[in-house]
Amino acid sequence: MRELYIANKNYSSWSLRPWLLMQQLQIPFIEQLVPFSQQGNFDKFRTFSPSGKVPCLVQKELVVWDSLAIAEFLYESHANVWPKDNNARAFARCAAAEMHSGFSALRNICGMSCGHRVQLHQITPALQQDISRLSELFEQGISQFGGPFLAGSQFSAADAFFAPVAFRMQSYDLAFSAVAKNYLQHLLALPAMQDWYQQALAEPWTDDAHDQEIASYGKITADYRQLS
Repeated sequence: MRELYIANKNYSSWSLRPWLLMQQLQIPFIEQLVPFSQQGNFDKFRTFSPSGKVPCLVQKELVVWDSLAIAEFLYESHANVWPKDNNARAFARCAAAEMHSGFSALRNICGMSCGHRVQLHQITPALQQDISRLSELFEQGISQFGGPFLAGSQFSAADAFFAPVAFRMQSYDLAFSAVAKNYLQHLLALPAMQDWYQQALAEPWTDDAHDQEIASYGKITADYRQLS
């Protein structure tokens, strides 16, 4: 049985991607959640991940330690990871790769925290550029392939890669275009996304560095985590 190593569901956008992909496509796995440490994660995560980062998929002696590589590895045995149509599959892969390597302003200013609601101090030009590009990308995919998912009627790895954007939209009330917002709300409504969200709110751990970074970029207006 495959084991998927992830970190806190409230914060770990990278962990969400393969977790959601495997849940949504009913690919069996055992979840191994290793919380972030206040003292640093590298040495602890190195016990299962060569890079010292999550996510990491382990299948017997085989280790796959990057979210995009995990998607490609799963595709070798589960063809529905990517769209069947060649054009849709090429678009989906390009979109996922763009998310994997880009949108640094969105990542840095709007760190994922499922439980927080934040009013940003400002929308910087770089952040607006990321929001506009994402809106454009989502509009292109929905228009070209018919929706409701990014590359057609079926969920694929491309949607898993943009799932953290949906949580960021919810937490920071980001102003995407109408088409983009509808797409992201469709992702938020997926049962697996709702499961992740509820489990994130119920986590007993916090990460001070993450929380302080979020507070530095905006006013925290609500925190829905069920912390004691």
